[in-house]
Amino acid sequence: MSLIPRGTGFDPFSLGFSDPFDGFPFGSLVPRASSSSETAAFAGARIDWKETPEAHVFKADVPGLKKEEVKVEVQDGNVLQISGERSKDQEEKTDTWHRVERSSGKFMRRFRLPANAKVDQVKAAMENGVLTVTVPKEEAKKPDVKSIQISG
Repeated sequence: MSLIPRGTGFDPFSLGFSDPFDGFPFGSLVPRASSSSETAAFAGARIDWKETPEAHVFKADVPGLKKEEVKVEVQDGNVLQISGERSKDQEEKTDTWHRVERSSGKFMRRFRLPANAKVDQVKAAMENGVLTVTVPKEEAKKPDVKSIQISG
């Protein structure tokens, strides 16, 4: 739940469109217990979002993924979507697994970008299992000041 009343300012957690998780195994924004590896992989997509004077910077931990396995898109003009898929390891019939902790499956995260985002200049880079998405910001317009001459 957002602490910013609707219509009073920018709220990145207010999603004014359809359920972004529609089609995923759990199918809803309501959390529930599940042992699905797809759900675990989705929940494991940790992303930080910081704002600097020049840009909005998103950093996502995607260890073990190649850049070809991750997709960065801007949808509906102002929604940044980061998604991807981690494949399961090939199982050999002669293998005996003692522990399986690494998740596999699809993940997706969506963020509503503020009005000052330059969505046509988004850049993404991946290094050492960290995806960095940079969304430049428009410069804040300086207010026009007009001096008024005082008569009398």
